Amino acid sequence: MRFKLSTFFEYLVKLLPYLKVTFTYAGLSLVFGIVFGFLFAVFKLGKSRILRGIANVYTAIFRSVPPVVLLFLVYYGIPMVAEVITGKSMGRKEPILFVIITVTLLATASLTEIMRSAYKSVDKGQYEAGVSIGLTEIQTFFRIVFPQALLYALPSLGNLVIYLIKEGSLGFTIGLVDIFGKANTLNQNTYSNHILEIYIALATIYWVVAIATEKLLKYAEQKVKRELGRA
Repeated sequence: MRFKLSTFFEYLVKLLPYLKVTFTYAGLSLVFGIVFGFLFAVFKLGKSRILRGIANVYTAIFRSVPPVVLLFLVYYGIPMVAEVITGKSMGRKEPILFVIITVTLLATASLTEIMRSAYKSVDKGQYEAGVSIGLTEIQTFFRIVFPQALLYALPSLGNLVIYLIKEGSLGFTIGLVDIFGKANTLNQNTYSNHILEIYIALATIYWVVAIATEKLLKYAEQKVKRELGRA
């Protein structure tokens, strides 16, 4: 079995169209994760012991359960619960739906801690200064606290995006055909005769996506710094 560069490019071209599936579940999971992560971060930072306890239990559970175990729990558990509640079979025809739910649960747990830590990193004096000059609490948060918290959060956010893209690849175990699932299918169809070319092509795509994500977040970080400098 010898590596052929022409074969590598052939499979690289075949894998690229399936990158949109990867971006779909990663992007939607990130959006939902930001919404729910913000909510749980507020719970953790709030005064309610009950809400704080709920948020602590949530992050403790979903940061401890292995992603593949969580995926199977979601894939088999949600349809069973839905059938018990509604009396109708939900089915499992759309594996991407279960991947989005799973990755959202993971993203929410991580984003809760990222947001909480970023908010705590901002000096409380900044908030007090904003209120003292006549800004409302909401204005102080969005004009002073949020930009600084975002600056602290961006490096961790970049790592999280890469993590979500990689962990979502486990979706092939329930039939999702993203770039990883397609690579496995191609390997099976060729009886592993081009295993090196296929998986090196797959690794190359993941590497380029990771580098692009890091560059994009670095650009965003520099832009936030410039905006803060002007403030």
